Amino acid sequence: MLCPPVPDDEAARLLALHANGLLNSPPDPAFDDLIELVRSVFKVSAVIISLMDAERQWFKAAAGLTVREMPRDQSFCAYAICGDGPMVVADTLADPRFVDNPLVYGEMGIRFYAGCPCVRRDGLAVGTLCIVDVAPREISEAQLDCLARFARQAEALIRHHRADLEARRQQASLERTLARNQALLNRAAVGIIRITSRGIIEQVNPFALQVLGYSEEEMLGRNVRMIMPERWAAHHDEYLSSYLKGRPPSVIGIGREVLALHKSGRTIPVHLAVSEVTIPGQEEVEFIGILSDLSELYRAREREQAQHRLLQVLHRGMTDFATLMSSDQLWLFLKDALCDLSCCDYALIGEVVPLDGKPGLKIHAITDLSWNDDSRRLMERLSSGDMILTNPDSMLGRVFAGGEVVMTRDMESETRRTGFPHGHPPLHNYLGVPIVDQGQVIGMYAIANSNMEVNEELLAWLEPFTATCALLINLYRRINEQARFTRELEIAHAEQADASRAKTEFLSSMSHELRTPMNSIIGFSQLLLGNRKLRLPERQAGQVEQILKSGQHLLTLINDILDLARIEAGRLAFSIKPVELAAAVEESVASISALADARRIAIRLPPASAGRPRVMADFTRIKQVLINFLSNAIKYNREGGTIDIDWAEHGDELHVTVRDSGVGIPAERIGELFQPFKRIGAEHSGIEGAGVGLALSKQLIEKMDGHVGVDSVQGEGSCFWFRLRRAADPGLSAAVPAEALPVANDGRLRQRVLYVEDNPPTSA
Repeated sequence: MLCPPVPDDEAARLLALHANGLLNSPPDPAFDDLIELVRSVFKVSAVIISLMDAERQWFKAAAGLTVREMPRDQSFCAYAICGDGPMVVADTLADPRFVDNPLVYGEMGIRFYAGCPCVRRDGLAVGTLCIVDVAPREISEAQLDCLARFARQAEALIRHHRADLEARRQQASLERTLARNQALLNRAAVGIIRITSRGIIEQVNPFALQVLGYSEEEMLGRNVRMIMPERWAAHHDEYLSSYLKGRPPSVIGIGREVLALHKSGRTIPVHLAVSEVTIPGQEEVEFIGILSDLSELYRAREREQAQHRLLQVLHRGMTDFATLMSSDQLWLFLKDALCDLSCCDYALIGEVVPLDGKPGLKIHAITDLSWNDDSRRLMERLSSGDMILTNPDSMLGRVFAGGEVVMTRDMESETRRTGFPHGHPPLHNYLGVPIVDQGQVIGMYAIANSNMEVNEELLAWLEPFTATCALLINLYRRINEQARFTRELEIAHAEQADASRAKTEFLSSMSHELRTPMNSIIGFSQLLLGNRKLRLPERQAGQVEQILKSGQHLLTLINDILDLARIEAGRLAFSIKPVELAAAVEESVASISALADARRIAIRLPPASAGRPRVMADFTRIKQVLINFLSNAIKYNREGGTIDIDWAEHGDELHVTVRDSGVGIPAERIGELFQPFKRIGAEHSGIEGAGVGLALSKQLIEKMDGHVGVDSVQGEGSCFWFRLRRAADPGLSAAVPAEALPVANDGRLRQRVLYVEDNPPTSA
């Protein structure tokens, strides 16, 4: 067995292979779906996406095989990666590189291979996409082009896998950073504020500063009224004075829920517990207020209400998906729902699509941000999907291209934005979220100017919405892919029909062109052999006989091909009428009796008790089928064998069999019998034939509204059969009444009928 060649760039190729991170990776549905699609298109035994390591070939995806790897020195693909294009081995037994390969003569029995290298952008071939079969076959240029396109799709999947691996690494790093920051933010649990009896703040802890939004310098030395809403702040000093004079407390020593005033002017729900503290040695008392932020509790209540709205959105998105899709309202519905759920002014939803090998963003729905004619036209292009965004460094690009969650509460000071044109509506906050499916960014959504706090909590609350968007994008893609595949299938079907018509016209034209010279060859051969005056020497007579025999064989083949072409083109005329089957059998046997006698093969006809039934058929065509069946039964029989012809009723049909005592047919190859030019292993034998007769016979029987088939046991013989509709008993046909025919005054018929028959007469 020959050893496969090694590429010149093997070292660099192996480095590139391992950098992809695909070797020994778990199954990937994207790769599996691709090879199943290739297998359904090419109808082959197996399809493989493989990676070529130093000593082995490892299968990333394999349909039709149970193994996951094999030695490199046995690999067909080891040759394919060394080439610039597809490699095709039509018959492995005819290729010295593979004739003694264990994959050929072993259990797999590979007889056909076609593979394309999967090449990275740097030109290094890391693997292949290949198709293999257990029978030799030819592959057209169009099919090679299709295989190359599938290989490019495999290359894209390999690139996407590496990009996804890198994105996961970045995402993991981001998550670790976010986790550390979250831990720092949650260190303190309560806020503590110490005030004097006059209400002056003397001490405040970091948690209180964080809750209220102030710095320590801004609070120390000021009256505690600064953190109270106006309706309570105006009476606080009076209340404190009254308490010190003995008035019963309403907060001090009791604790209750109140509202605190944030530096920004908004109110914060807190639980306030105030304790009176008397410092020894001092006459003045102090008060310590403990603040527990109730914002989370209040937000939970709000979330419960918002959660109900979210569930309504998700429920409608799933249950009304078909309706929303059919009315082109799906993305608009999701965008409007996102605006409602996040209480924002602006939102967009888009899908990630590949553009020149890089991710781009196709906007499906966006809030109108236009402020002049130019921006209005831009918004129209974006919302229609005509414009694809590709900049990976923008705030949108960091999401759809980098897979990041981009969040900012202050757009004015945001350093990651590229700036807005003059007239653009002001944006205060922003949240961009990637929509991820199986580790791959398939879309994104973004909101701006939300009345809610843009933080991790909002992001977590929107996770069900994000997951639903991922599901809906996948459904949307599958529907579009199905529609695209249907269109391609229709185009392929039309192309196949055109190719079939062209082939039929070519065969018909060539068959006509070949018949004239063949008739001359046969005619002159017969003249040479039949000329009594010109007695040819024995050797020359034998050569002329061989010319005559070969010419007759070729003429029969040409006639069969012409008939096959006529049938496929719908141009072969049939004269369907009652035909006595016994007469057709007798003439067919007479035609081939000399061939049977030469091999001492006995042809046994049905007994007289079988009768002489009639079938609805074309006499000439049924004879053609019988002669084909009988010729094969003689050619593939053993010396001194037998052929049995029989028929029997089968419902309203007649079942006709031609059984021989020949070599039989392997069970696994019976399905190839009635295909043109398939000879089931007899291609290299000395038996004449081109594999057209059975295909033509099948077409002829089916055109006569019949069925054809074969039963065979290898080593015991074969039984070819056909069924045709039985004709009515001629004795039951009703005569046309005389009064139904128009007559002249003298009672004699005026009509004359001219009947022309091109079939031989048969007994009725």
